[in-house]
Amino acid sequence: MKIGSIAFLVGLVIAVVGAFVSQEWFPIVLVVTGLVVGFLNVSGGESRRFLISAIAFLMAADALDTLPMVGAKVTDIMLNIGYMVGAAALLVAIISLFDMSKD
Repeated sequence: MKIGSIAFLVGLVIAVVGAFVSQEWFPIVLVVTGLVVGFLNVSGGESRRFLISAIAFLMAADALDTLPMVGAKVTDIMLNIGYMVGAAALLVAIISLFDMSKD
């Protein structure tokens, strides 16, 4: 298993735990994990698909808030995952911009 895959799984676990246990450092860990995931897991050929998926996920993250009884926790989990996905998307977008500027 690659380090980037392990980082992604660790980020998912932290995002779920962070929905139930409030710690100030969870978002920071998720952002750092997202940067690791974006740097190690997303190659040049996957960047477009990843960025589109990240945009769709980040836009949908708040949509499940209306579900009764579980909506708030599901939204918290998705928003925590959004910290990781957002950081990864930012890094992939910057790398893609640099790659485009080389041409």
